[in-house]
Amino acid sequence: MKLNSSWRSPSNIALIKYWGKYHPQIPANPSISFTLSECYTETSVSLLEKKANADYDLEVLLDGESREDFKPKITKFLEHIRSEIPFVQEYHLRIETHNSFPHSSGIASSASGMSALALCLLSLKEEIENTKIDDFYRKASEWARLGSGSASRSVYGGLAQWGQFAGISESSDEYAIPYQGKTDPVFKNFRDYVLLVETGSKKVSSTAGHGLMEKHPFAERRFLQAHENLAALQETLASGDLEKFGELVESEALTLHAMMMTSSPYFILMKPNTVHILEEVWAFRKETGLPLYFTLDAGANVHLLFPEAVEQAVAEFVSTSLTGYLKNSKYICDRVGDGPVKLS
Repeated sequence: MKLNSSWRSPSNIALIKYWGKYHPQIPANPSISFTLSECYTETSVSLLEKKANADYDLEVLLDGESREDFKPKITKFLEHIRSEIPFVQEYHLRIETHNSFPHSSGIASSASGMSALALCLLSLKEEIENTKIDDFYRKASEWARLGSGSASRSVYGGLAQWGQFAGISESSDEYAIPYQGKTDPVFKNFRDYVLLVETGSKKVSSTAGHGLMEKHPFAERRFLQAHENLAALQETLASGDLEKFGELVESEALTLHAMMMTSSPYFILMKPNTVHILEEVWAFRKETGLPLYFTLDAGANVHLLFPEAVEQAVAEFVSTSLTGYLKNSKYICDRVGDGPVKLS
């Protein structure tokens, strides 16, 4: 008998950044993100007749090609939830996955990939145990967190918040929640153009980067700052003040990279073209007065954030002024999305 579950789960882009963690995948500070729409992972998990006498008889394929290098991270994830999915050890586990964006393009494939995997396994648990799981997405978020912290936020659409925070009573370090605060309509259809300055694997993994916060001289102040900025962002989301939103989001992005540049060992993930783009964005905003802002993940690529109403002007600006800074002139046009979808 073959059992199968398939989900499409999106990536997300953090506005308040999570950087630093404790075992097991507990965030050192709260974060909040926009869930994306067009940057997603489609994952199918099949339970087949077991072939090997091992705890996890595992096969992982990306776009139909075997990826042995994915196995260690997935095996570690399965170990975290082993007691809740004992049935997995009775089968040959085939995981087939596909990204809508180039792998290692600086988009959070771990967020979309691990959230999709968690959703597939939770659906299989419901089917095999003939039960309906209460708070399905909250449980999926808890599982996804154990594979990738940012994946906890990808199981929801729109704005998602993760990490204990005094200003949100239901917030938790164990799972993310959909943001329930007052949100001005301008943020519902926000755009995110992902500018691909560099593709390929990051020089420093996120896991290693988080680890460097343990003895970072500015860590405690940064963690406190994240709480302060999240409180300020709540007010901004409610008021629709785009200028204050942009100041907060850009400051968070630059602070994230400042933490990397002042850790020991230190490292710089921005590239010269990253800096050129930031300067071009500032100049464009000063010249036009239009609400175009940037954020960065732990890499060289730039996310341009802006309301739907100015998309035509931003698209022209990107095409005429920014593509020369990009790898093969490539960028991805995305927007705030509705969250994961179960596939037939």
